[in-house]
Amino acid sequence: MNLHDWIDELSDVLDVEAEVDEALILDLARTSAHQVEKKSAPITTFLLGYAAASHGADPERVEQLAAAAQLLAEGWDRPADAPDPADIDDPVPDDSSVDHSTDEFED
Repeated sequence: MNLHDWIDELSDVLDVEAEVDEALILDLARTSAHQVEKKSAPITTFLLGYAAASHGADPERVEQLAAAAQLLAEGWDRPADAPDPADIDDPVPDDSSVDHSTDEFED
């Protein structure tokens, strides 16, 4: 039996239908175990699953949640003045100090 078979059988036993991105979950568990501590891996993946269910299990949203958790784990021992992982992927950067008066835009 391989991992995919295990996931199928476990899903049947737990009475859930879910598409599982094994690599995504295993990468997150590995990073959490190495950067935080070993015991954090199953808790991290459990909480990702809980969050996924809370957000309707939308695959794109699950990837976003996993990426946020991955950033948190990767930077767990970061310096106190390092940016918060939630702020790193800011879609609208603050460029108020940049002079845009000569910028050209297409109509």
